[in-house]
Amino acid sequence: MAVLAVQAIRRMRGGAQSQLMLGSDGKLWVVKFQSNPQHVRVLANEMIATRLAAAAGLTVPACDVVQVTEWLVANTAEMVFEAGRGELRRYDAGLQFGSQYVGGLMPGLTVDYLPEQQLGQVKNLAEFAGMLVLDKWTGNCNGRQAVFTRMARERRYRATFIDQGFCFNAGEWTFPDSPLRGVYARNLVYAGIRKWESFEPWLSRVEEMRAEVVWEAAEGVPPEWYGGDLSLLERLVETLLHRQSRVRELIESFRKSDRHPFPMWDDRKRKMAGGQWEAAPSLIM
Repeated sequence: MAVLAVQAIRRMRGGAQSQLMLGSDGKLWVVKFQSNPQHVRVLANEMIATRLAAAAGLTVPACDVVQVTEWLVANTAEMVFEAGRGELRRYDAGLQFGSQYVGGLMPGLTVDYLPEQQLGQVKNLAEFAGMLVLDKWTGNCNGRQAVFTRMARERRYRATFIDQGFCFNAGEWTFPDSPLRGVYARNLVYAGIRKWESFEPWLSRVEEMRAEVVWEAAEGVPPEWYGGDLSLLERLVETLLHRQSRVRELIESFRKSDRHPFPMWDDRKRKMAGGQWEAAPSLIM
């Protein structure tokens, strides 16, 4: 059953022009509408990719379907979006995608940018490697987005990974893989990656994720979010299952790119007794 939206609070930043809304469950939801300026399928992308990330053990917000009524749209002046060339359009009512709002409303407790020193001290910084696994698997064609939260008396932030709408190449549902797509803008978050084990446990969880788990991530997506063509959704899931074996290849393409994201990666080998070779042990993270 969908969460009922009872109040619109304010419009959020970003291309989808989401609304921060209060649900009947007493929680704050960032709501993306079917009639957003990007594409209706970004709602399906958000739900499927966020569920897959959660199944892999990554820090993502809880998500759900949010029901926005005709009455709420008609009686909220701010329930409009910019459709281009300054034209304002009113959102359509119906079933929308909702992501629980990360952190509180107090300034400074939730931010989307941190200075280098604070970024390097993020509690779950290693999860950026895990999210890279997820983004390469799902063909995220946008830069990786994250917000950082801390408790009122804490000094260190924790990253939560948001905005999965451009996975599966946004509204196209294709996978034009490119080394620099789906990655975070700052190399610092990848500085601790020295070997394939740095991507664990998330890499193994994605490569070994059972087909039923992937199918479950797509269950419950409202048909209007993908045009009602179930065969398209089935094809998307089948493609994801096929791509599980390609994740390392896609990460390797990023590693070898001109961006040089993993400066501590050690490719050296050493010779063992008997003439065999093994990878040299990496530095402890």
